[in-house]
Amino acid sequence: MKQKHLVRAMLVTILSIFLVSGAMAADVYKIGGIFSVTGSASFLGDPEKKTMEMMVEQINAAGGIDGHMLEAVIYDSEGDPAKAVSAVNKLIHKDQVIAIIGPSTTPTTLAIVNFTKRAKVPLISCAAGIKITTPVDPWVFKTAQSDLLAVAAVYQQMQAAGIKKIGILTVSNAYGESGKLQLLDQAEKFGIQVILSENFGDKDTDTTAQLAKIKAAGPDAIVCWGTNPGPAVVAKNAKQLKIDIPLYQSHGVGSPKFIELAGDAADGNILPTGKILVTSLLDDSDPQKKVLEDYQTAYGNKYSAAVSGFGGYAYDAVKLLAGALKGSGGDKEKIRDNLEATKGYVGATGEFNFTAEDHNGLSPAAFVMVKIKNGTWTLLK
Repeated sequence: MKQKHLVRAMLVTILSIFLVSGAMAADVYKIGGIFSVTGSASFLGDPEKKTMEMMVEQINAAGGIDGHMLEAVIYDSEGDPAKAVSAVNKLIHKDQVIAIIGPSTTPTTLAIVNFTKRAKVPLISCAAGIKITTPVDPWVFKTAQSDLLAVAAVYQQMQAAGIKKIGILTVSNAYGESGKLQLLDQAEKFGIQVILSENFGDKDTDTTAQLAKIKAAGPDAIVCWGTNPGPAVVAKNAKQLKIDIPLYQSHGVGSPKFIELAGDAADGNILPTGKILVTSLLDDSDPQKKVLEDYQTAYGNKYSAAVSGFGGYAYDAVKLLAGALKGSGGDKEKIRDNLEATKGYVGATGEFNFTAEDHNGLSPAAFVMVKIKNGTWTLLK
């Protein structure tokens, strides 16, 4: 009889262990990531992946969210929209994540938004194209500054410099087309005339023909809109052609990778960027400075590498999601509602104030204009 009681007690104990283990597993908040970790856009996706992993570690070390640990499931899109679609389907149906961060680029993001919308899974993209959040989709947010704000920052600087006529050279993909649309639409407002518009392929290794046409048209400046490696090719070709007018780039090249690829041809290039590239030059009163310093220190200590604005997009996405997870119980609808209600979050990219009409939530203050001098970033006032 005693033995039966002992066996029963043991069974109860074993069952309790299994039940507790199951409860603990259920308590994990599983979140997805899709980044261009490899391929031509790896300069975007690699720091984003590393930043997401680092932030999840930090959150878990601090006790998680309402006692729930986070688990990050991350896939590499390689910058390929088809692979991004495959990844989002795995995250939604196989991994059953409650939110997704990424992708890294505009084309890969636009390829998956309908999937997250149908599945009602909150998505926080790290890409810039304004089409990602315009018109607003209830389930889609983004942390990268939009090209609408980027073009306005470029044109404001041109206006101050007395530039009236420009030629534009844009990459032939969703990012470039979105930038081109903004460059054309906003020009008149700033008293600027686009006298010639050319494009290039995202894998092109020579843009001298397009640049020669633009040079012959006689603009006061040239604007290149793309992400590496194309803009580095443009910078090198412009130097080879001895084009001595200002060359502006988009915020899509705001990382040390552009300087590495373009070499001394990067010098003199002007671009809008988040404050992360010029943290040490910011006034101590700037509310972002402490956030940026803390992120740079943590990332540098963990990976022995410099941060980029692209990693900053993932930093903000994880922090925003962490805030939205609080009090949600892991319910996707509540997470979505909490994201949309976010106000006054000061991050690496800027201050975010989401509304039902604005799922980017940034103001023009999220940008500064920089000029590359002697292989480093300098702040233009």
